Amino acid sequence: MAEPNRTGEGGAVDGLVQLDLERASRRGYPEAVYCEGKSVGDVRTIAALVREHPETHHLFTRADAERADAVLAELPDAVHDDVARLVAWPPEPPEPSGEKVVVACAGTSDLPVAREALLTARYLGRGTELVPDVGIAGLHRTLARLDTFRSAGCVIVAAGMDGALPGLIAGLVACPVVALPTSVGYGAALDGLAPLLTMLNACAPGVGVVNIDNGYGAGHLAAQITAPRT
Repeated sequence: MAEPNRTGEGGAVDGLVQLDLERASRRGYPEAVYCEGKSVGDVRTIAALVREHPETHHLFTRADAERADAVLAELPDAVHDDVARLVAWPPEPPEPSGEKVVVACAGTSDLPVAREALLTARYLGRGTELVPDVGIAGLHRTLARLDTFRSAGCVIVAAGMDGALPGLIAGLVACPVVALPTSVGYGAALDGLAPLLTMLNACAPGVGVVNIDNGYGAGHLAAQITAPRT
């Protein structure tokens, strides 16, 4: 690939992108690249710019197969999780610090969004653990993992359909819960609106809600909540 036409410092390409390379020092966490809606060529150009800055971790989110391949063409050692539709580079996550983030998902259908949250928290420097398929239709499965939930500094709960799982878990743990509504469910779930409203109306306190299918936002928030205190 030809070198992109750089027109400024800090990872800039005229008319396309200017990487926010100061975000990590300004906010404590690096910028992520949202791939959906970008052309394959644009994603590859951004990946080429990223290659010049290995000092921080870069996440490419919502990367379908074509866009993931474009990133890997420039960053061949990057990690691609096709379930989460996420690419991470450099490939090794930071050494975990702070408190652990536990990610629970109600059903296997929620797994793509849950894994996006899990990997985001991991590459932002937290220890992580995934607890899949613990929806309230089988309450014994949730209760069987109480020790895991209670070991966390924050629990992310991804759920669609009725979206009741975050409120249930929040009533059983002392740590904050990040509720992550997914677009999983039949017609009246309204592509995630029904679980979103349920989570916003959770009876248990200590529940924060992110946008529908926003695994990246949930992982980022949980990483901030569980960051080491200085």
